[in-house]
This record gives sequence, structure tokens and C-alpha cells, in this order.
Amino acid sequence: MTTTGADHATAVTGPWWWSRWRGAVLDVGLALVSALECAAEGIPFARDAGIPMAAGIVFGLLAGSVLVLRRKWPIAVVLVAIAITPAQMGFLMGIVGLYTLAAAELPRRIIVALAGMSLVGTMIVTFVRVRQDMARGDLTLGDWFVPFAAVTTSLGLTAPPVLLGLYVGARRRLMESLRERADSLERELQLLAERAEERAEWARGEERTRIAREMHDVVAHRVSLMVVHAAALQAVARKDPEKAVRNAALVGDMGRQALTELREMLGVLRSGDGDRRRTASGAASASDSSASVSASDSSASVSVPVGASASVPLAAVGAAAAAAASRVAAEEEGPWLSELEVLVGQSAAAGMVVELSVEGAVRSYAAEIEQTAFRVVQEALTNVHKHAAGAKTHVRLAHRVAEIAMQVENGPPPEPASAASAGLPSGGNGLVGMRERVLGLGGVFVSGPTDAGGFRVSAVIPAA
Repeated sequence: MTTTGADHATAVTGPWWWSRWRGAVLDVGLALVSALECAAEGIPFARDAGIPMAAGIVFGLLAGSVLVLRRKWPIAVVLVAIAITPAQMGFLMGIVGLYTLAAAELPRRIIVALAGMSLVGTMIVTFVRVRQDMARGDLTLGDWFVPFAAVTTSLGLTAPPVLLGLYVGARRRLMESLRERADSLERELQLLAERAEERAEWARGEERTRIAREMHDVVAHRVSLMVVHAAALQAVARKDPEKAVRNAALVGDMGRQALTELREMLGVLRSGDGDRRRTASGAASASDSSASVSASDSSASVSVPVGASASVPLAAVGAAAAAAASRVAAEEEGPWLSELEVLVGQSAAAGMVVELSVEGAVRSYAAEIEQTAFRVVQEALTNVHKHAAGAKTHVRLAHRVAEIAMQVENGPPPEPASAASAGLPSGGNGLVGMRERVLGLGGVFVSGPTDAGGFRVSAVIPAA
């Protein structure tokens, strides 16, 4: 960061009032030259004034040495130079003092007043001195030369240092302003960078949440049914071989569907990461053998090769999960509300006693609304499999004028330990995901136990 303003004021390395040693050496050198000049000019002054020569020299030394204070008290230096002008000494001090005064950050009226006093004083002294020289015969020019010499001399000794000082002061203030603006801009950029980092961190958190929700919706339901069918297969493998074969076929179908959805997500990731196709292709070849699915109430975890996951942007993962979960309408893959009967049939095939009732005129909705309604029913049925296996369940769907309502209510499980015996893990975030989906569309979501010992999930989503 640049050093300006308050930072510049604290960066003082010179003695006393000087900010740098170089400035101190320059001022001392100018004061020494000015003192010697005034001392030399004090000799004729003492002779004309009738005072001892030593007094004139001492007076000149003292007056000329005042120039050392030009940075601290420029007004005092100019006043001293004006005061000794009648003695015809202090020309260097007057020029340097006017330059310093004009370059200093002082009101313009003070600069103009002191410059005018110096101009008038120099003009009067020059006029008197030239007139005396012409009276003594040292100059033989006409009378016009006296005012001409007075005006030109006074202007030559006053105007150049004042104008140069004004220019240097303006340039100095401009540079200070530019440095301050640069410092301000740098601070603003730092703040913007910090805010951008905070927003990026927030966006990453949102993407992680969305990925977990989408992965849960895509995989958890099918894997939960697979676990239930596998448990039933184990129970009837010896007693009813035909039913065992049907259950095994269902488990295989659901497993293939789950792997297909995982391949779709990984395929989107590979297509969105063209710069790392080799790593992504390694993930594709290993996904069938090393992808492992663990279903829970909160999320479904997928183990992919480390090389692939480390190189995939988080936003691409979220988009991939959302694409696989949403089943883009253009491909007519759903999920749609028309597939609820199939969903309920799968749960019934897994041993659940479930009924579906539809009220109102069936009509189509926006893709987001139908997918969200389908996912709410799907997740609610998955929770029944996990926590109330064997409980009677009623699924209600109501098509209203301005909204669509759904409710999944189950009774108490016939065996309290049925959920644990099925071996289905639960993380407790499934309801959170449903709530986020419904509230994101401006709907209302309510869930909780019933008086009969069961559980009810209700959601209302605006149709528009």
C-alpha cells in the first residue's frame, strides 16, 4: 500500500520539523548561502547607515539565517525578507521564501498579500536606488528608465518564484490526492475481495446443501426399497422360492435404476469438465465397480475416485445432481405426478399397505411443481419404510384451483422394532430437504406425529 495521508505524516525520518534528512541539508545549505550574502551586503549598508561594519555583518548573518525556517514558518521568512529589502539585502531569501510560501498549503489571500507587499517593496527600493545612481551620474539614460527598471526588477524577483511555487504546490497536492485515491481504491478492492470470498463460501455451502438433497432424492428411495426387498428375500428364500425370485428381480431392477441415475450424474460432470477429460474418464471406468451407495434419511453417499471428485467444480456437481434428480422434461423422464401410481406400487410390492387417493380434476403443472410434489411423496414413503415398516399408509393428492396439496399419513407400526430390524439407517435430514423444496416454491410444509401414534407429512404448493 502506498504511504499517503496519515501514513505519510507518521513516516518522518528527519530531525525536528523536516520529514527527511535531505530536506534538512538543503535548507541548512540555503540558509548558509543566504547568511553569507546578507553579511556581504551588510558592509555597504553599515557604511551608508553610519553604523559599525561588524554590526552590519552580524545583522546580515542573523537575517539571512532565518531562511532555515522556510518549511516551518514560510510567512515569517517572507516578512523578514520584506523588512530587510530597504537595506538592499536578502535577495536569495526573498526568492526562496516566496517560492516556499506559494507552494505551501496556505490560503490564497495570504499568498497574494505577501507577494504584493514584496513586489511593492522591491519596486520602491529599486526606483530609489536607480534614481540615486542617475543623480550621481552613474547612469546617463533618460527618465523613462527609472520606472522601467523598477517594474521589471520587482516583477523579475517576485513573479517567477510565486508562479513556480503555485505550480509545484498544485502538482504536489494532485499527487497526494492521487495517492489517497489509490489507497482508497486498494482498500475498497480488499473489501470487495473479502465480500466476494464470503459470497463464494456461502455459495459453496448452498451447493453442498443442494447436492446432498438431490443425491438423497435420486438414490435413497430406490436403495431403501432394495434393502426392504433384500430383507424379504432372506425371509422367504426357502419357504417360497417363486416369491424370492420376484424379490430378487425387483432388487436387481432397482439397483440398475440407481446405477443408471449415478451414471447420468457422473456423465454430466464429465461433459462439464472438458479440460480434465482423462481424469473424468478414469472416474467413468471405475464408477461401475467402485461406486458404493449408502442410503439414509438425510443423504445418499456415493464413493467416486478421488482424482475425479477433486477436479470437478462444486457448481457442476450441484447441476449434475439436480439434472439427474429432475429428469429433464425435454427427455420426458419425469418424475411427474402421473408416476405416483408406479411409486405407490413399488412400495406395495415391498410389503407396505398403502392406498392412493386423488381429489379434483387432474391437470399438468410446471416441471418444478410436479417434481417437488413427487419428491415429497417419495421421501415420505421412504421414511415409512425406515421408521414404520408394515404400517398402513394413506397417500392423498388434491388438485385445487390455485394450489396442489399432498399428504402422506401412516399409522403406528405393528412391531416397534421393525425399523431397526430392516437395517435402514437414518440421518434425520429428509424432512429438512422436503421443507426446503416446498418453501423454495412459496408453499407450506408441516410434519409431525399423529394422535394415533403414526406420522403425517403435509405440503401445499402454489399452482402458479
